[in-house]
Amino acid sequence: MDFTRQTTHGGPVTLNCTGSSGGVDLDTKQALRRQLRAKRRAHVAALDPSTLALLFRRPPSAILAMIPKDATIGLYHPVPTEAPTGGYARFFAEAGHSIALPHFAAADSPMMFRDWRDPYADSDLVVGPFGALQPPAEASEAKPDVVFVPLVGFTESGARLGQGGGHYDRWLANHPQTAAIGMGWDVQSLDILPLEPHDRMLTAIVTPTRLFGPFERTSA
Repeated sequence: MDFTRQTTHGGPVTLNCTGSSGGVDLDTKQALRRQLRAKRRAHVAALDPSTLALLFRRPPSAILAMIPKDATIGLYHPVPTEAPTGGYARFFAEAGHSIALPHFAAADSPMMFRDWRDPYADSDLVVGPFGALQPPAEASEAKPDVVFVPLVGFTESGARLGQGGGHYDRWLANHPQTAAIGMGWDVQSLDILPLEPHDRMLTAIVTPTRLFGPFERTSA
């Protein structure tokens, strides 16, 4: 089955794929990540820099309607091929929101969020164990009310394929009231994704051309 075909209809399907062990075929999931990362790299490389600079400048109105005025906003500091978050960070900071970024004490430590106070120059960030910029250990711990989440792949019904470490899934499982909004490129959209029981569904997804959701979620 081809997991990388793009959505071509209005009713995308999220599929739980099982392998011989009774769980998700992890080799298939890893292969899918490789394919999607390559597609993402090619897409971003083809964008004109002036066009790229204009994307993701501010959240759509429907997303803003979900966010309380005093909400703490969790973002991510992107790698070069991920959807950029700098515009959102500056927008929310200027609107008076507290901003936070993921922080890892070590590569095998659980993800937490710490305050990010300079979304203009990144002067308060250090390089984390995975090579991404993050707040230092002395920054105050934060508990975001809304988290914008990076994507490797997604379906239009709210399923997400992440990097494979499960960091966001575990954090969101421990903070079930937090809205999780995916940010990605249109080329990352799929009809189907192989899911595992721990995979968390998204509240909404934003791309340069579309907003998917907000989705209704029922309690487990």
